[in-house]
Amino acid sequence: MKMIIVIIKDNEADALTRALTSEEYRVTRIASTGGFLRSGVVTLLLGVSDAQVDSAIKLIRETIAMSAPVEKHGSLFVVPVERFEQV
Repeated sequence: MKMIIVIIKDNEADALTRALTSEEYRVTRIASTGGFLRSGVVTLLLGVSDAQVDSAIKLIRETIAMSAPVEKHGSLFVVPVERFEQV
């Protein structure tokens, strides 16, 4: 299992959240602040199986590229999850 962490501009978060949930990814959205001039950003957390990592990243890239295909949008991290439990 992996955790995908996506940090993007707040104006791109709604479209990305909708795209991910429509493909049945479970997403946790956290409002945050960062970057130059402390601009508003959103951090999205996705827990996915190892097999879903590439397809999730492809969907993320395709969705945020629609808003402005040339510019950089944020950061994406994939980290291993040692243990997962629903409480």
